[in-house]
Amino acid sequence: MLSRTVLRNIFGASRGGFPCRAWNYSESVSNANHREKENLTGRDLEKHELRPLYMDFQATTPMDPRVLDAMLPYQVNYYGNPHSRTHAYGWESERAVEMARKQVADLIGADPREIVFTSGATESNNMSIKGVARFYKSRKKHVVTTQTEHKCVLDSCRALEAEGFDVTYLPVKSNGLVDLEQLEETIRPDTSLVSVMTVNNEIGVKQPVKEIGSGRVCRSKKVFFHTDAAQAVGKIPVNVNEWNVDLMSISGHKIYGPKGVGALYVRRRPRVRLDPLQSGGGQERGLRSGTVPTPLVVGLGAACEIAQQEMQYDHRRISMLADRLLGKIMAGIPDVVMNGDPEKRYPGCINISFAYVEGESLLMALKDVALSSGSACTSASLEPSYVLRAIGTDEDLAHSSIRFGVGRFTTEDEVDYTAEKCIQQVKRLREMSPLWEMVQEGIDLKSIKWTQH
Repeated sequence: MLSRTVLRNIFGASRGGFPCRAWNYSESVSNANHREKENLTGRDLEKHELRPLYMDFQATTPMDPRVLDAMLPYQVNYYGNPHSRTHAYGWESERAVEMARKQVADLIGADPREIVFTSGATESNNMSIKGVARFYKSRKKHVVTTQTEHKCVLDSCRALEAEGFDVTYLPVKSNGLVDLEQLEETIRPDTSLVSVMTVNNEIGVKQPVKEIGSGRVCRSKKVFFHTDAAQAVGKIPVNVNEWNVDLMSISGHKIYGPKGVGALYVRRRPRVRLDPLQSGGGQERGLRSGTVPTPLVVGLGAACEIAQQEMQYDHRRISMLADRLLGKIMAGIPDVVMNGDPEKRYPGCINISFAYVEGESLLMALKDVALSSGSACTSASLEPSYVLRAIGTDEDLAHSSIRFGVGRFTTEDEVDYTAEKCIQQVKRLREMSPLWEMVQEGIDLKSIKWTQH
């Protein structure tokens, strides 16, 4: 393990049990009118200013120090190309890569030969959707997905539509879950692939993946089933054979591993064929050419092994902290709505709408807590979340939503502080809101006819 001094040098001083560090501040805003927006779009921290508490674990997770410990030797000492078969440097790296492949496979109940290393879940999703659709295009030209998938899945499907494929975007129910009967009816004789994510990255709902992969829906109709499990692997028990999953996307940085690495599970029996996205040396079973980055892959393997060992403890602790956060906020302020199914969900992802409060204003008010109003991939947009729109959330509530992420390194003090600050700032913002004042007077806002001047 790394010494305490080395870790302190890497991460800096800690506040509330989480890495903090003072950064040099440089004023980059030339116009004072842009400063409000700059608070959200990014700025440097002032000298001696502490970094905010981190409550955005769905966007990314900090690397577990044990993962860094496993990676460091392959950054410095064991630097051979894992595809060099003629000397010891290559053999050392190849052994490490194959060990990591087994660690990933063990976490999801797969065979190590079914694991393909990629740069992350976005690449894995692209490979799955485009690769399967293009390989079977002579016989099958239809793909099914849902309206609440990650943006890279939706954009991959749009790319297929431009190539002449037919894509069905299934709506979801108001609790965020897909309707199995509707999904079954949507599958056609020319359907090649169904893609439904395991745990949603914005509202945390857990789709009935086992039922989708079952003989009733996909397997009996000889349709391949892909699931984006970036938010699920390492957090909930996953078994590709029990779920009858044919392709599964995995991300390293969502499970306390390094950024820039992920994996794709590709079933061998019954065999799944896909066209590779990139050409080259034919590494990774010819599906993903390019030199496998040994340090990153070792880090992913270590993160998977730690997740497997500590999953029950982490899940129990995260559930407790999430319940504590939600309970305090719900008890402290009225007109608070949790988005998504209250039972079939991953507890560490909590999406809450605060009525009569603008979400972006609340984020700015909570500047000492790192939160988001939706997916990190679309957070630059001020449009309401397409996931919340898909579950039928009113536009005003969709604009007032905040996503709270609880993870392995979250402390009780951080949860209490976040809840108290949230209650305090929501009350303050509501006091300034004319809509809140009208509601307190008993006026039904939906009965008002607004006119534009």
